Amino acid sequence: MKRVRVRSTIILSIIIVTLLGLASKYYRGWGEDWLNNSFAAIWYEVFWCLFFFALFTKKQSIIFISLGVFIITSLLEFLQLWHPPLLQLFRSYTLGRLLLGTTFSGWDFLYYAIGCLIGWWWLRKIVEYNHAR
Repeated sequence: MKRVRVRSTIILSIIIVTLLGLASKYYRGWGEDWLNNSFAAIWYEVFWCLFFFALFTKKQSIIFISLGVFIITSLLEFLQLWHPPLLQLFRSYTLGRLLLGTTFSGWDFLYYAIGCLIGWWWLRKIVEYNHAR
């Protein structure tokens, strides 16, 4: 029963983070460029922390998940400097743009770090919440 509760909390969290991420990615208004292209990366990181935690639900794995997500998304950021035809084709679709990004920015590493810290905190809270019940 406890495992089902943890999974339910993770699924609800993924839904919330996905909605926040899409809202910030497609927001139109004051500061939209920053919100769409930089701030949205925070929710991207939190999403992947939650996703991998759903696969490896262990308290000990929280720090490794957060660090792993930071490393992988940082590598994906560097991949944006490379423009072979196959990657360009994938990036021409919405899903490809959301997963791989299109333009390298060194500032994104800051948002990745913030997102992974929030992801780490969020995962800790999921574990604490479900352990206390």
